Amino acid sequence: MKYVNEAYETNWVAPLGENVDGFERDIRTFTNSGHCAVLSSGTAALHLALILADVKPGDYVICQSMTFSASANPIVYLGAVPVFVDSEPETWNISPEFLEEAIEFCLSQGKKPKAIIPVHLYGMPAKMNEIIAIAQKYDLLIIEDAAESLGARYQGRATGTFGEMGILSFNGNKIITTSGGGALISDDQSLIERTRFLATQARDDAPHYQHSQIGYNYRMSNILAGFGRGQMEVLDERVLQRRKINQWYRRFLSGVEGVQFQSEPNDNYYSNYWLTAILVDPEILGVTREDIRLELLRCNIEARPLWKPMHLQPIFQGAPFFGGGISESLFDQGLCLPSGSNLSAREKGRIQSSLLQSLT
Repeated sequence: MKYVNEAYETNWVAPLGENVDGFERDIRTFTNSGHCAVLSSGTAALHLALILADVKPGDYVICQSMTFSASANPIVYLGAVPVFVDSEPETWNISPEFLEEAIEFCLSQGKKPKAIIPVHLYGMPAKMNEIIAIAQKYDLLIIEDAAESLGARYQGRATGTFGEMGILSFNGNKIITTSGGGALISDDQSLIERTRFLATQARDDAPHYQHSQIGYNYRMSNILAGFGRGQMEVLDERVLQRRKINQWYRRFLSGVEGVQFQSEPNDNYYSNYWLTAILVDPEILGVTREDIRLELLRCNIEARPLWKPMHLQPIFQGAPFFGGGISESLFDQGLCLPSGSNLSAREKGRIQSSLLQSLT
């Protein structure tokens, strides 16, 4: 509230101002990235990243299939073609094996992909070493979708900083929030300068309003950036809270056969566990993911299936897909459990009781 009140008292409510500058500094410091532009949403950040990657109508852009639609929609905004890639079973993120198959397909069609969009699903880092090696082999751009993974790290390095560009989200459901908002980060200063230009309606340097290209109203307001600055001060605490919730679920479900958690494969991975997600094996448990979800709902506890893979979405019907059924299986068996940082002891007791009852 200190930052928000300062914006109000100085009558600096509209886009830009000290909170915007301060929020960008905080993000750069936390992620150890070179440059940052805070924007109206993570989707806006990805849209601008694709424009910066020179994506044009008919181009191919490779995208992880197991993700929220906001990872893929901006590809279509630009008239490009999403090429979806299946997950690998360890992290549930983009499969390096099928990624290379997708690239070879694009090249066989006479089109080099303009970008690869890996997603750090539910805060779990993707296999960035393998992804980077493949990108370098084919000289391809990486745009990291780190919307769900702020505070997560791979080999000690913040997610979102491995590719040429990374996008963050501060939507209302994220680990910290500005109610709505996002950011584009990069070590390339020219990319962020270009982002700011496009995000403020692409106004030319002139005393009058002059525009030589299409721009967008994508900048974050000074008020919302104030919320961001305050939230950055508690981000480490929020990550620890989410990880403790994940550990709590693991403790009381450890003896239940047929329940598997999304887990860090080894010490190279540090998830923020934005959401705790499990797989439910109906052959072992005798109940399905949907049986459990409905039982929790009956107790007024919301749980949700994993993201429905993009290649199964009606809107993307016919888009190229490369995989082996992993994401379909994850969707069929996967459930996201209540993971809010502010879960009370009473609420956790209700969840534990209802969840164990649904599993028996």
